[in-house]
Amino acid sequence: LKHGRICMLASLGCLVQEVVHLPSEATSNPVASEAFFQVPAGGLWQIFTVIGIIEHVSNGFNMSGETMFKSGRAAGDLGFDPLNFGKNPTARARYELAEIKNGRLAMLGFSG
Repeated sequence: LKHGRICMLASLGCLVQEVVHLPSEATSNPVASEAFFQVPAGGLWQIFTVIGIIEHVSNGFNMSGETMFKSGRAAGDLGFDPLNFGKNPTARARYELAEIKNGRLAMLGFSG
């Protein structure tokens, strides 16, 4: 689920990047694959470090497949439902299936 969510955001980001630009010459490249290589190495290390910290904290520092869900938490359930979409079990199952399908489609779309 997490990779599908990331690819949904990445697909949206690729489309938005072609239209919206920051006012700097360094950020004016509309092609995502070329713009990635314009980022300095120090900036990439900062991004990867922050992503690693978020992964460790969100999984309770349990990074193996055997220990990641030992608390009983379901995959993708981060306890964030501000609009209470998960109250109705039938609707929740439908939303979960739609999220999986859209995530898979986004993975294919983002890959090329």
